[in-house]
Amino acid sequence: MTHRRAVALMILTTLLWSIAGVVTRQLDAARSFEVTFWRSLFNALALTVALSVMRGPALWRGIARARWPLWASGACWALMFTGFMVAMTLTTVANVLLVMAICPLVTALFARVFLKQSLPARTWLAILAGGAGIAWMFGGESINGASPAGTLVALGVPLAAATNWTVLQFVAHGKHGASQPEHIDMLPAVLIGALLSALATLPLALPFAASAHDFGLLALLGVVQLAIPCLLAVRLTRELPAAEIALLGLLEVLFGVTWAWLGAGEQPAATTLTGGALVIGALLANELINLRRAAALPA
Repeated sequence: MTHRRAVALMILTTLLWSIAGVVTRQLDAARSFEVTFWRSLFNALALTVALSVMRGPALWRGIARARWPLWASGACWALMFTGFMVAMTLTTVANVLLVMAICPLVTALFARVFLKQSLPARTWLAILAGGAGIAWMFGGESINGASPAGTLVALGVPLAAATNWTVLQFVAHGKHGASQPEHIDMLPAVLIGALLSALATLPLALPFAASAHDFGLLALLGVVQLAIPCLLAVRLTRELPAAEIALLGLLEVLFGVTWAWLGAGEQPAATTLTGGALVIGALLANELINLRRAAALPA
């Protein structure tokens, strides 16, 4: 795959991810945990078909014999799938997406703590700036009388994502720091996460209230907004460096806030824009420096 095609596919991936907020705002009757349940169920069904075609019978044999990293990653995916949609029903799309934008910074911090990877001073500064941005958004909601519960739930998504990335890095670098990587097929973890999310939210989703119109939108969320871009993102990690993926991933915030503004009339609050600017600015500066230094290295 050429670099240009990989970048184009990553932009498409962020575009598909970004429709979650505006589509959710078009639902008639489905709310909160019911939205999460149907989205995760449709996601699981789509992934079952796709991975069965890709892996064949080996898919289910691999899951049956899976070691702890696959299940740990699956649990992280489940928390991400669940927390994201619940947060969407509690606060604005802009708040959720801007909170999620701190994921690369939290991942860098987790890699330092758990994998003993060194962090340059600029990344520590970016982490502090990103944390200040989230605190500003959280405080702004409290001052304006809005419930900060949605922002708090949304904060669990980048924490789960950072944990997931740390597990993936652990697997990629070999068990207990072994020189040879331990081969574990981690793609089925996305399917495990979707199934766990659907099972966990089913009791809370009853009684169902979704209309036929809602089912169409929820299927769109599960298949087009989640299953397809997740598979694309996993594939693109073989083509693009992590810093470039993180940088391109910021487009989800831009796209998502724009769709919610134009399609659902959600105009971001001033504190959201200010705090979000701190988060995005910190991440943007850190990743641009990473890319510049990587480009300066000898081939």
